[in-house]
Amino acid sequence: MSLTLVTSKHRLRAICRLHRIQGHMMSSRVEPEVLLEKVCRTGVITLNRPKVLNALNLTMIQSIYPQLKKWESDSDTDLVIIKGAGGKAFCAGGDVRALTEAGKVGDPLTKNLFREEYILNYAIGTCRKPFIAFIDGITMGGGVGLSVHGRYRVATERTMFAMPETAIGLFPDVGGGYFLPRLQGKLGLFLALTGFRLKGRDVHRAGIATHFVESKKMPDLEKELVNLRSPSAENISRVLESFQNESSLDSDKPFVLEKQMADIDRLFDSATMEGVMHNLKADGSEFAKKQVQTLSKMSPTSLKLTFKQLQLGATLSLRDVLVIEYRLSQACMRGRDFYEGVRAVLVDKDQNPKWEPPTLEEVPDASVERCFSSLGDTDLVL
Repeated sequence: MSLTLVTSKHRLRAICRLHRIQGHMMSSRVEPEVLLEKVCRTGVITLNRPKVLNALNLTMIQSIYPQLKKWESDSDTDLVIIKGAGGKAFCAGGDVRALTEAGKVGDPLTKNLFREEYILNYAIGTCRKPFIAFIDGITMGGGVGLSVHGRYRVATERTMFAMPETAIGLFPDVGGGYFLPRLQGKLGLFLALTGFRLKGRDVHRAGIATHFVESKKMPDLEKELVNLRSPSAENISRVLESFQNESSLDSDKPFVLEKQMADIDRLFDSATMEGVMHNLKADGSEFAKKQVQTLSKMSPTSLKLTFKQLQLGATLSLRDVLVIEYRLSQACMRGRDFYEGVRAVLVDKDQNPKWEPPTLEEVPDASVERCFSSLGDTDLVL
């Protein structure tokens, strides 16, 4: 065997070995989906899936919940901050594609994801430590559940809030039945049914965010909160208000729905979903016509579930709302519209779902009522 051949073989082995080592180093450097850090006396949660807009999955939920409970009972932790990595999104929602795949084959993910997500939502809503969500960027669905029940929610000019679930055969869950009917007038019902998107300062004006701070100031805000020697509710509020007062961006622009609020309150005031559609069709204004057009694309079953969900939720506790929403989630997993909605909007993207039943009038009230019925031993327990 020639010396050249032996040398080439050695070189090849060395290259292969180097590739294996590099591969191992790369795999060991895979970033976790959630970063959980203790900075001074602050627990910091960073949603870390920027390539998929920090979409929430079961693994992330299972990482956050025990750490949050630990920080809540830890005398060395004074407050908790949650934020998203990447600059585009806080959290664009839950992993609905994984749910559709699971639902098609009867995988328990359809039960476990909703159950554990709602338990986390409740833990955030009842957290004894100040919980501050930096909703800088897209905040939809599951991202709303991770933020809106906390004591403080800070929006920026990059925030885009929406609950677009009726377009995919679902309903605005994660406690939507609790916080949406508590917004001014019929605004929450309007947002829930139409999936209307609120942006920037309007998220604060609507009452979803507690504060508005320009995105470039967010790193300084975090630094100041982390360095608070006495992070009482009063001191935290003072810091947040001082940063809000220094953020004048878009302060001269009126609330995007200011001119429509009286119409929303009037047109969406009805005892039934069919009544809302009747009001809109009878009104005939450009605004009303636009809402009819939007609502006609949504799942009729989802619209009726959502209407009743908010109707009931207006007088219930967050705990009771989440129990009901778990029942609804399982009804949607058993139904057809969710799978068809995800197909049409997210998979094939033809935006042409074939809903069953296809009209509001064909959705029996009795079948809607059944979706709210107890699941017995498998009901959500909080």
